[in-house]
Amino acid sequence: MNKSIEVVAAIISDEQGRIFATQRGYGEWKDWWEFPGGKMEIGESAQDALKREIREELDAEIEVGELLITVNYDYPTFHLTMHCFDCRLADKHVTLLEHEAAKWLKTQELRSVKWLPADEQIIDDIICGKYLHN
Repeated sequence: MNKSIEVVAAIISDEQGRIFATQRGYGEWKDWWEFPGGKMEIGESAQDALKREIREELDAEIEVGELLITVNYDYPTFHLTMHCFDCRLADKHVTLLEHEAAKWLKTQELRSVKWLPADEQIIDDIICGKYLHN
């Protein structure tokens, strides 16, 4: 395995402490759930990439907070480095432009969907209270 991909992901929470999850509508991982985000472009900061990706995927504006975790995960065909940021929606408007579904999930509901493997560690951390969302 020699291909490496570096991405950013938004861990979007709301006032009730729910987490926003999106369902892939394409590719090898179709129907699996993930945190929205995507690849950084050359010369782009992680925060700027995340804001751009959320505009492209959800037609929404976000406020990017602190870096919560960087996940390294080896998929069968590539190595993923995923920088996950604590985020809030700037307004409640979201339009799914690339995903087939989305849900706001309470902590106890996070295991009700099938998460992408790299996202599993973050789910475990959220469930055990490592990241406290207000």
